[in-house]
Amino acid sequence: MKTVILDGSAANPGDISWGPLEKFGELTVYDVTTPEQVVERSLGAEILITNKTAFTEEIISKLPDLKYIGVLATGFNVVDLQACSKRGITVTNVPEYSTFATAQMTVALLLELTNNAGLHNASVMDGDWVRSPQFCYWKRPLTELWNKEAVVFGYGKIGKRVAQIFKALGMNVTAVPHHMPKTREEDGIVFKSKEEAFKNADIISLHSPLTDETKDLINKNSISELKDGVIIINAARGPLVNEADMAEALRSGKVSGYAADVVSVEPMREDNPLLNCPNTILTPHTAWAPKETRERLIAMCAQNIESYLNGNPINKVN
Repeated sequence: MKTVILDGSAANPGDISWGPLEKFGELTVYDVTTPEQVVERSLGAEILITNKTAFTEEIISKLPDLKYIGVLATGFNVVDLQACSKRGITVTNVPEYSTFATAQMTVALLLELTNNAGLHNASVMDGDWVRSPQFCYWKRPLTELWNKEAVVFGYGKIGKRVAQIFKALGMNVTAVPHHMPKTREEDGIVFKSKEEAFKNADIISLHSPLTDETKDLINKNSISELKDGVIIINAARGPLVNEADMAEALRSGKVSGYAADVVSVEPMREDNPLLNCPNTILTPHTAWAPKETRERLIAMCAQNIESYLNGNPINKVN
């Protein structure tokens, strides 16, 4: 059985093994595949593995041997599911592999905004502490998180983990779940609607999937209803935030800080309004990138394939 991985360097730049996927037969790994190369490289393969390489209806129609597409990620919008279903092609994803790492990155972004560790490290290494007349100094105001009002928008596995950590840091945590539970409180986490929760928030952390409903969730109008000086964290999907409106809010001070591991178009475009925006921290979609997390991703992808081959597919999305 021929298996092809089309954009392998994202998950594995060479520091981990593809071993779990080699047991299914011939394995070919391409580090990066352009749209023009997809069909040529995929011909003859029964199993294709992709992270962000797109499979449109046109591409799928040119691959007669294709039986299975494994998305090496949680999001699967790069694959035309309807076209796959028409052809009887199974599509799977890998859910929940990065819960702990994404929660960790969320907190890292928040702490960087509130404690400015990177800024002060750079200052010290530049000699500012050596030259300081006082035993301490700070380049920007620091923020204590104790007793702050934190809102977690989206209460899936990652949102729950983030809420627990926020609670441990002494914040008052409100969650906005996709479906409001009958019980309005759980383990000290209070559930409210978006409108109720956002108006009192000191910190908003986004953890929902991207849908028509959540696209541009944070925009000029919704920002205007927030408290002055709110902090917003986005470790979910870039288009949840209207980046032009966010840049304007950061420059005016309405939003005191924005930290994100994602942007609307990735890789980031040079005209992205958040590039070099004040009080902004951006990381290049690395929440999922710890070695342990990526090893788990590959192992779970292999489990998906094995289950499919045994006639009992798991994590099927079409």
